[in-house]
Amino acid sequence: MILGPKYKICKRLGASVFEKCQTQKFQLAEARAPRRSRPKRGGGGDFGTQLIEKQKARFTYGLSESQFSRYVHEAMEKRGGSSAAGLVSRLEARLDNTVYRAGLVKTRRAARQLVSHGHILVNGRRMTIPSYCVQEGDTIAVRPESQSSPLFMGRKESVAEVKTPGWMEMSADGLSYKITSAPGIAETELPFNAAVIIQFYSR
Repeated sequence: MILGPKYKICKRLGASVFEKCQTQKFQLAEARAPRRSRPKRGGGGDFGTQLIEKQKARFTYGLSESQFSRYVHEAMEKRGGSSAAGLVSRLEARLDNTVYRAGLVKTRRAARQLVSHGHILVNGRRMTIPSYCVQEGDTIAVRPESQSSPLFMGRKESVAEVKTPGWMEMSADGLSYKITSAPGIAETELPFNAAVIIQFYSR
């Protein structure tokens, strides 16, 4: 997925969209930049707000429009529960996102590469599909052949500092983890409003 200049996207949608923008360097650059009035994208109003929230979510997880749209419609068609919560759960359940949430890498983009290059096992089987949907009870681990790679150097020593979400349980060495409940995250921790995105696709 080609995103374009990340700093420009962050300036438009917010620094929380990309990990690259969540740095002191970016914040200082933003603070020093002259403020200019710009026309609002999306035409303003409810439509503009909904469009921006959709773009925030899409860029946060690094998804194409077709991928993201499919997740939204799956959440809307699922009976029982909130569509917004269902969307968040599906996004968080992506294998590349769980690798990122486990702290194995610093960004979702790096997590996607880690999975694509075959470094990750799901229930003992090599998985190279970043969009694979993990489920409660799944065990995700770094391949034994990959554990000596420089990618994971110092992992065992730094695992105590890794903060994982409540729906996963980390092993003592930090090289494997188990999905203990349905993936999800509190709305207050998200850089976008999932309910507004559902409204956008419900038009």
